[in-house]
Amino acid sequence: MTTKPLRILTGINRTAAPLSGSTILASDLYGAMPCVHTTFLGRAPVNPAWETAFDRLIILSTRKRPQGPEFSLYVDELTREVGTLIEECRPDAIHAHHFGFALSLAFTRTAGSVPVIAIAHGPEVMAAERSASERAGLSEVAAASSAIVVPTSAFADRIDRLTGRRFTDRLTVIPWGIPLNDARVRDQPPTGTRPLSLVHAGRLDDNKCTITAIEALASTDQPHHLTVIGEGSLREYLEQRAAELGLRDRVHFHPFLPRAELWHRLPDFDAFVFTTRGIEAFGLVLVEAQAHGLPVVYSDLPGVGEILGNAGIPFTPGDPRSLAVALNELGRDFHRREALIEEARHNARRYDITNASRRLRELTFRKTEAKNT
Repeated sequence: MTTKPLRILTGINRTAAPLSGSTILASDLYGAMPCVHTTFLGRAPVNPAWETAFDRLIILSTRKRPQGPEFSLYVDELTREVGTLIEECRPDAIHAHHFGFALSLAFTRTAGSVPVIAIAHGPEVMAAERSASERAGLSEVAAASSAIVVPTSAFADRIDRLTGRRFTDRLTVIPWGIPLNDARVRDQPPTGTRPLSLVHAGRLDDNKCTITAIEALASTDQPHHLTVIGEGSLREYLEQRAAELGLRDRVHFHPFLPRAELWHRLPDFDAFVFTTRGIEAFGLVLVEAQAHGLPVVYSDLPGVGEILGNAGIPFTPGDPRSLAVALNELGRDFHRREALIEEARHNARRYDITNASRRLRELTFRKTEAKNT
């Protein structure tokens, strides 16, 4: 007998294209999820190559408005649109990504008896820690959800504290992952103690704290080079700071790269530098770097060491001098670098996207079965 596919309604209230960690993850998760029929809600414009991860892609028509005077009206309008779609799609379950943001509120307010699984990413938790109204939205979705999926135990504890530990029993840790079969490593690892070729990839904003990496280079033992890949509001300031420090020839800036292009370039570097200083739900780029055989020098935030295992070198978040010391250690000790390369590749194997997809589907199935008993 053929098992009927599990019907999942989900979405992310952003451009339907792989331009952020959450949209890339969603494409990977549902593309690898067995025996499901996924309807995904997103925003125009649509990247045609991205549609293949879902059985159906629907573009939301309600005009998007941020937190402010019109936000309540916006959520009401979005809720009406989503309610119509729920009646049309008749899902077995709803996955509310970025729980607490507008689309997740619309999902929970119209779900009726359909079980909702909230999925945490990071931006919504950062917003809730800054704003009482955002915190109220996050708590509303948490209260209406049958489970809250988080990628690390440290992030689970952060959400637990933020919601007054009222939903502890709903928190479920499912580490994220990547399609490991697409990763490659350098044929011949670098030798000797020459200056390192370092890479940093991500948004250029205050939380990602790329300035830490640039200022660290000014006091390293060797003239290491840093390639910064990404776009953001601080791009111009970072370029100016590199010039002020006399690092114009050692710090190179490149725009955002689609993942296929980024992955093609990663094996050309000696190490990845992770400088986030605030909140990080998971950091897929950490696993991407490790899967390509790169040691990671990382900002020692809660949960990051949990992801990386022993395959990295920590430094104090936001402290250029601490990062410089870590880079000096990596540059001086070639045998340590060799060991980290092997440990990185081994650790990355824990994060195959098929494992995350399977566990999320199993959780979803259990919640739908519980509703029917």
